[in-house]
Amino acid sequence: MTNDKPAGDSSPRSYPTKAAARPGGIAGKVQLQAASPDAVLAIVPHMLGFYPSRSLVVLGLGAQNRVMVTFRYDLPEPPDEQLAQDIAEHAGYVLDREQISSALLVGYGPAELVAPVIYSAAARLIDSGIELHEVLRADAGRYWSLLCYDATCCPPEGRSYDPGSHPAAAAMAEAGLAAHPDRDALARTLRRPAGAADLISRATSQALNRLSELVDIGEAEGDRDPQLRATRTGRREVQRAIRRYRSGGSIDSIEHLAWLAVLLSDIRVRDDAWARMHPAFREHHCRLWTDVLRSAALDYVPAPASLLAFTAWQSGNGALAGMAIDRALNANPSYSMAHLLSEAIEAALPPSAARMPMTPAAVAASYGTGSYAGGGKGADGKARRAKAKAGGATAVASRRRRPRQPVH
Repeated sequence: MTNDKPAGDSSPRSYPTKAAARPGGIAGKVQLQAASPDAVLAIVPHMLGFYPSRSLVVLGLGAQNRVMVTFRYDLPEPPDEQLAQDIAEHAGYVLDREQISSALLVGYGPAELVAPVIYSAAARLIDSGIELHEVLRADAGRYWSLLCYDATCCPPEGRSYDPGSHPAAAAMAEAGLAAHPDRDALARTLRRPAGAADLISRATSQALNRLSELVDIGEAEGDRDPQLRATRTGRREVQRAIRRYRSGGSIDSIEHLAWLAVLLSDIRVRDDAWARMHPAFREHHCRLWTDVLRSAALDYVPAPASLLAFTAWQSGNGALAGMAIDRALNANPSYSMAHLLSEAIEAALPPSAARMPMTPAAVAASYGTGSYAGGGKGADGKARRAKAKAGGATAVASRRRRPRQPVH
């Protein structure tokens, strides 16, 4: 994933964001048939979740110019012809795979950075028979249409625009598609509460003591696998939290949230939760795992971060999914669930591909009554076997030349 690398590092990156393959809600109803350039520029930040800069944004359009997929690339800085071609190839690959025949390109930044990438992308799409609805460049509050050569409507100095004050932006914000000022502002929504570090540390220690006591009781009572007593407790507690959020509730206690984070470190508990991430409740699940992640000690970040990434992907929120995966891998670079999700997002798979790998009953059966020992058990193993059987989403993508890492 990105690990918050600056734009223009050695590997160009992309990611699918809001409004992928027939998105739900207002994002799935956005149409650009009669939209003016300033309306498009007002809509894009809400599709991404933040205001982009030094970026190429690609909008894939379907029937009646409905937005079907949105994704973004960092612009190489300094300009790099090979990276520009890689970005163009990847954009074409995604639109070809989704059978999208019309697109709109927006380059954000100075002309010397935007031009190499946007012209390469435009040429690649035209060669594929994809119609370009519009090609725009925006920078410092002004925009230019790169398809218009009429100085009366497209003057050389560009036209001014204010995306935040446009009625389209207000409509999307009211519908729940907020636009943060920049990517860092979105990332801050996942950080722990200010001044909560000591409280989280104490709560985590208390949670570990509770788990240890459960295992001790199991050993004292002669359980065949004393850890299962803690696992059963973990499943009940996490399931109770899922039901609470689905009903519109929330958990404000850092102690409670830290307890959930510790429980999820048992992969059997995490996989049971993963199997319950039905897309109908994706917004509720995003709230839950965001809350747990913000109250998790570093060692217990990977599980809630990965669950958040999965539900964010289901919601079409690629920016949030990518940030959550970064958090998981920064805490544990070998965390397998985060790697699986990273591979799917690198392949620019749409939210419709974010399916639960197993049912809760299948998860329980896969582990049986013995202790988890890794390998092919659980949801990770199921997902990896499915990918191997099908040749793998990323294997299919790799046959086309494309950027290696996604970004938001």
